[in-house]
Amino acid sequence: MPLLVPPALPAGSLADHRQPLLPVDGGLSLRPWRDSDAEAVRTAFDCPGIQRWHVRRLDDLDEAGAWLANWPARWADETAVSWAVVDDRDAPLGQTGLRNISLFEAHAAVSYWMLPAARGRGVAVRALGALTRWSFDTLGLHRLSLQHSTGNVASCRVAAKAEYALEGTQRGSMLHADGWHDGHVHSRLRTDGTTP
Repeated sequence: MPLLVPPALPAGSLADHRQPLLPVDGGLSLRPWRDSDAEAVRTAFDCPGIQRWHVRRLDDLDEAGAWLANWPARWADETAVSWAVVDDRDAPLGQTGLRNISLFEAHAAVSYWMLPAARGRGVAVRALGALTRWSFDTLGLHRLSLQHSTGNVASCRVAAKAEYALEGTQRGSMLHADGWHDGHVHSRLRTDGTTP
């Protein structure tokens, strides 16, 4: 069946390149995950807040290593990508990335989490800003979306500070350990202008 519109971005937009190191304001950067980050990842998924909103845990370093090992294949498949948010000593503070990438529609969903010690310092907002700029200016995406439980007030603050417009609420759209949650949907378009 013939398509009536061409793909917005060609296949290979990710796979034909290496995952880059991205600078972040305030001496931070986004870098691809490394095997040596397994302990930081295990610690992150041991955090009750990360477990609550990301509905998974990692019980040991082997599981953390498996989580790390899946990212190169997802980049090569052009379906998802994740970066470690690191400080000036290269220590992981959290993660940000793209999920459900559609090159055909030039769209992806963003995700992020921060270790407890990195929270409340604007790290998530700055990391999301760097990811957003790269997604629009380098990769060429048209739309980024972000969804979180309406109960996740901290994530809503990050989205607002990163100038992701609140589009609405999807009723009963997110399953968490305590049941179904309504979800806020935020978005940014490449045409929205400069990213903070």
